[in-house]
Amino acid sequence: MHSSHHDQPQLVCKQAISAMAKIAMIWLLVNSTGVFAQDIVRGVVFEDSNGNGILDSGEKKLSGVEVSNGREVVSTNNNGEYSLPLSADANIFVVKPTGYKTPIDENGIPRFYYTHKPGGSPSNLQFPGVEPTGPLPSAVNFPLYPVAEPTAFDVLFFGDPQPRDQKEIDYIAHDVVEELIGSKAAFGVTLGDILFDDLSLFDSLNRTIGKIGIPWYNVIGNHDINFASDDDEMSDETFERVYGPPYYSFDYGTVHFVVIDDIHWMKDGDRKFYRTGLSDRQLDFVENDLRLVEQNRLVVVMMHIPFVRSTPWLEPKRERLFRILESREHCISLAGHTHHHEQTMISEADGWKGPRPHHHIINVTVSGSWWSGKPDEEGIPHTLCADGTPNGHTIMHFDGTKYLLEYRAAKRPPEYQVRITAPEVVAAEKTGTAIFHANVFNAMPSARVEWRLNETSEWNLMEKDASPDPVFQTLVNEELAIGEKSLTWRKLPKPLICPHLWKASLGDNLPGGTHTIYVRATNPNGQELTGSRIIRVE
Repeated sequence: MHSSHHDQPQLVCKQAISAMAKIAMIWLLVNSTGVFAQDIVRGVVFEDSNGNGILDSGEKKLSGVEVSNGREVVSTNNNGEYSLPLSADANIFVVKPTGYKTPIDENGIPRFYYTHKPGGSPSNLQFPGVEPTGPLPSAVNFPLYPVAEPTAFDVLFFGDPQPRDQKEIDYIAHDVVEELIGSKAAFGVTLGDILFDDLSLFDSLNRTIGKIGIPWYNVIGNHDINFASDDDEMSDETFERVYGPPYYSFDYGTVHFVVIDDIHWMKDGDRKFYRTGLSDRQLDFVENDLRLVEQNRLVVVMMHIPFVRSTPWLEPKRERLFRILESREHCISLAGHTHHHEQTMISEADGWKGPRPHHHIINVTVSGSWWSGKPDEEGIPHTLCADGTPNGHTIMHFDGTKYLLEYRAAKRPPEYQVRITAPEVVAAEKTGTAIFHANVFNAMPSARVEWRLNETSEWNLMEKDASPDPVFQTLVNEELAIGEKSLTWRKLPKPLICPHLWKASLGDNLPGGTHTIYVRATNPNGQELTGSRIIRVE
C-alpha cells in the first residue's frame, strides 16, 4: 500500500530513529571491540610489465590474489583491488600466487609486504627497528612478475645458522654456502635462529646466504628478537625491518607454504624470557589463509620451535592449530631449534586427531652444536650435533602432493647418509660379542635397517638402540679428559639419546681377514639410505 502525504512525517521519523539506532550500534561496536577504530588499507595487485614497481596505465590487474593484514585474508576483485582493516602497527602482505614472483632484493630476500608503522619502532630497542612510515598511502599496491613454476621443484632448508659474530658467518660461508652456489632449487628457507642475539649481523649474513643465488625466506627464532623489548609485540621490530612480517604464506607450484612465528617474548617482574607462543591473531590468519587453499594441495608449515617440544601452557593454542591443520588432506611441517635432526610422526598420543599421523621434521642445523668442537684443518669447528648428525642442511623434493627429504652433511658427498661405528680389529674368538652401530641420519621412526658382512651374505635386521651416538660420546669424553679450562675451542653440549641409532652383533665364526660391513635403511616412503665400513678380524 502506498503512503499518503499525511504519512510522510511519521515515515521520516521512523527512518531517523532507525538511523540513530544504527549509529548507536556502531558506537557500541567501536567502543567494545575496536573493530571500526581502524584505518582501511586499499590497493591493487598488478603485473608489473615494465619492472618499475609502480602501477602504470595499461598494466594488468590481477584478480583472485590473496592479501592479508596478518589476520583477515581477502582476494582481489576483478579489477585487482583489495581493501582491509588496518591497525596503527601492521604488515600488509600479498600471498604470492603460483606462476608469479614478488620483488626480491640484491640478497634474494622477497619483498612482498608493506610495513605500516606511522611512528616507527620504539627508540629504546637495543637494535634499530622500523623507521617511521608516516601516513598511510592512498593505495598500497603490490607488483608481481610472471614466472614459470614447475610442479616438481626443490627447496633448501637451513636450521639455525646462528652465528655469534662475523667469524662464524665466515664458517657458514665456507662450510655450507660455497657448495650451494648456483643451486637449482626454487628457493631456500632458514627455520629460525638466523643469528645468535647480535641482530646487527643480519645484513652480513644475508649477503653471504644471498651468494647461493635463489630467493630466501626466513622464519623468526628465539635468538632473532630484540631482548630490550618488554613485550612480545615489540620484540620482532628488528626482524620486521630486515625481513617484513614474522608470519605469512605463499604459493609455489601446487604447494602452499605457511610461515609461523611461535616465539613469545615476555617480562615477569625483572625477568625477561621467551617461551613457545601462538597469538590468536596469528591463528586467525592461518585459519583464514587455509580456507582459501584447495584440499588437493600440499600445505607445508614452517616454524622454529618444534611441535613436539611444546609446554603445557601452550596446549590450548597448539590444539587450535592442530584442529586447523587436521582439516588438510595433505600437510607436513618443519622446525629447527633443538640442534639435532629427526623425522617424527605426531599421533593421537600427542594430541593430533587427524586420520593419519602428522609428519613433522626437526631439521639439521647449519651451526650443528652451536659451532662447538675441535676445529678442522680449515679452522672450522667440527660442530657435530648432539645426536651425532653432522651439521649441514636438507633438500626437499616436491612434486604435487608428494615430497621427499634429503639430508646433506656439510662438506661431505650426498651419499654420506649412514655412519657405521665399529672396532678397527676384532679377535676371531670374540666376534660374537662385537657390537657395531649405524647412525642413519635421515631415518624415519619406522625405518627398516639391515646389515650384511661382505656382498655375498644375507641381509639381517638391526636393533634400535636408545643410546647416545658413540662417535659423539667419544668426542665428549676426550674433552672431559682434557678439561674445560684447557680447551682451545668451545666445548660440545651433552650427548642426546639418538633417535636414529641401530646396533647389531657381528656374529660367531667369522673368518680372519678384511671384511666390509654394509648397512641399508629403507624409509616407509621407499627412500633407501646406505653406508659401509671396513673392519679386520684376526
